[in-house]
Amino acid sequence: MAKKYPKCFVTVGTTKFDMLCEYILTEPVLTALKNIGCEQITVQIGKSNVEPDVYHKEGVEITMYRFKDSIIEDIRNADLVISHAGAGSCLETLEEKKPLLVVVNEDLMNNHQLELAEKLQIKSHLYYCTCDTLASTLSIVDFSLLAPLPKADPTLFFKFLDNIFKIKE
Repeated sequence: MAKKYPKCFVTVGTTKFDMLCEYILTEPVLTALKNIGCEQITVQIGKSNVEPDVYHKEGVEITMYRFKDSIIEDIRNADLVISHAGAGSCLETLEEKKPLLVVVNEDLMNNHQLELAEKLQIKSHLYYCTCDTLASTLSIVDFSLLAPLPKADPTLFFKFLDNIFKIKE
């Protein structure tokens, strides 16, 4: 039997990502989330134009808020995280070993976030999609296939510095 994800956390960080905040409320996305067991969605909407509120749609409870000092508790309480492609949000989620679906904001110029999402998907740490493909992606991906992000090794940085500043004899 496929794993269920009853609690979903969605974050747009400090940015304005109206499209994701609006799409998460649509019937196709909510149905796709319900199909993987979602019952509650917490959405951090940042500066987006969507109004923070509590919604009940398609049998799912959706709570929206703008900002908190830290979203780490929301990440920890979630069974699945859907995030914009900001490096901070991605790394916080992956460090907590939560399944992650990144939604790339195609409206951003010089989309460096897409590069990050692509690299992390190639390494099987997350899946990524766009708002237009969010519902279909939720319907086809298997989050159990994702690989945890390896722990950072700070000694590599020091070895790198040693090599740079090594005095040649």
